[in-house]
Amino acid sequence: MTEIRFSGFGGQGIIRCGLITGKALALYDNKHATMNQSFGPEARGSACSSQLVVSDDRVLYPYITQPEILVAMSQEAYDKYEPELREDGILIIDKDLVKPRPPRGKIKLFAIPATRFAEELGNRIIANLVMLGFFTAVTKIVTPDSMKKALPGLVPDRFLELNLKAFDRGYEYGLQVLAEKEKGQTKGKASAKKSKAKK
Repeated sequence: MTEIRFSGFGGQGIIRCGLITGKALALYDNKHATMNQSFGPEARGSACSSQLVVSDDRVLYPYITQPEILVAMSQEAYDKYEPELREDGILIIDKDLVKPRPPRGKIKLFAIPATRFAEELGNRIIANLVMLGFFTAVTKIVTPDSMKKALPGLVPDRFLELNLKAFDRGYEYGLQVLAEKEKGQTKGKASAKKSKAKK
């Protein structure tokens, strides 16, 4: 079972992130998924989140207790929800909107300029889809094909193509980031072996 929280401020499409991912997992990846959502006192501009519980079996308790994955698209959401992230969890942030503290425990940090990429594609409102593409690449919890199949009906038809472009932009960037991290780990192991050999 995996617990996921998407967070940001109202108007960023955070609830839609949960809906798209839940639909992709449940309808196209043969998983069980439940979603909950929460808002601050005013919906637009305050911290909001959508929570997903994903499992191969039936989900018996639909609320998250300590998420393994946190996506934070605003500083307020990061400050509010980061303390609940598991110490061996995955933290995904919009690097232009969130200034993180040094990661706790064994938390893995992944960052993408999602809003900037969305603006380059022509509309900052699709930053959530850039983020979903990135999330799909770095977590591998859901397949990219399933995510794309889940979009019709959850994004306006006239913007479907733009949303798919945004998803692909984030996904490609995520694969790039993973490749760079792996390269760094391989270099680190190689230099550790060399220093052992010298001793």
